Amino acid sequence: MRIALVAGEASGDQLGAGLILAIRERVPGASFEGVAGPAMVEAGCEQWEPSESLAVMGLVEPLAHLPRLIRLRRALARRWQASPPDVFVGIDAPDFNLGLEKKLRSSGIRTAHYVSPSIWAWRAGRVKTVAKAADAVLCILPFEAPLYAGHDVNAVFVGHPKADAAPAVVDSSAARRGLGIGEGELIAMLPGSRGGEIARLGPILAATAKRLVAARPGLRFVTPVAAPSLRPTIERQLHDAGVAGHFLLLDGDSQTAMMAADLVLLASGTAVLEAAMLGKPAVAVYRLAALSYALIKGLRLLKLTHVTLPNLMTREPLVPEFIQGAAQPEAIAAAVGLLLDDPERRRFIRDEFAKLKAELALNTDQRAADVVIGLAQST
Repeated sequence: MRIALVAGEASGDQLGAGLILAIRERVPGASFEGVAGPAMVEAGCEQWEPSESLAVMGLVEPLAHLPRLIRLRRALARRWQASPPDVFVGIDAPDFNLGLEKKLRSSGIRTAHYVSPSIWAWRAGRVKTVAKAADAVLCILPFEAPLYAGHDVNAVFVGHPKADAAPAVVDSSAARRGLGIGEGELIAMLPGSRGGEIARLGPILAATAKRLVAARPGLRFVTPVAAPSLRPTIERQLHDAGVAGHFLLLDGDSQTAMMAADLVLLASGTAVLEAAMLGKPAVAVYRLAALSYALIKGLRLLKLTHVTLPNLMTREPLVPEFIQGAAQPEAIAAAVGLLLDDPERRRFIRDEFAKLKAELALNTDQRAADVVIGLAQST
């Protein structure tokens, strides 16, 4: 069995690695090839191009990369059309993968799209594109599969890998001991995993930390640095805000940082769901590049009142969100302070997140492997 894959960014790399390992358990002789990150390579995928090459964000920013991405997509399509795999799996990166899937499917190659595009948030018309591109869509959020009803799309809810990866018991004391942190209030602060995010959000979060420390002198912070190249920027931002002495910087290990903390202050994204799966109250912040945000607002592309994943799946929004112009240090610090001062609210949030975890923890890798193997065997 030969499986082709294209994964975009670190989250896609992790999904791809889990899928590869689950398939290998069932089909030991399976081979894997395509656009892969380090986790997929370690799992046994032949890397034709690194996943990082697809890591572009926003509406305007990708334009500079468009010629390169078009050339890459054409080259991949030609190569796989000339030597067809049993199945192609596009992992996230819908703007790149859906077009590639459509070409390959028209050539008779079975295709799966892993992680539904956010048709529930914006560009709902993409459901028609998905229907033309994919033989199956692997959905990781429970409300997504029903959205494809009536569109002749085989959409399967496979659960969310963050729920599977979260430990059954979160031992905050053990996490603190491992980090060498004693008692007292502790916030895990995650400003993002990309340079653009750090540039936009880092100064805001550092200024927020300055206000919090002024009100709570004993407050400590732990920040997992997503990549070594980001550390100098983060260190400079904290130094400029005068709070560097209150921070412990880690090389990655976001899960330990969040497990140790009383609360998580972070860039909106998948990490918010990871915090929820650990039962941690969170405050989310985000800013897009100004032009991208202006286009989204001007074209009325965004349909949601809330943008963080936990808030889309719980009965009431549990994660305060500060997006774009609302991302002001004073307001963010006030929301964090309210949660730190309200242990009953934190307990309620923890209990609600536990219910959400039970809904999402379905052994995602194995469920996804079931679908992909089924497609490969149907050729």
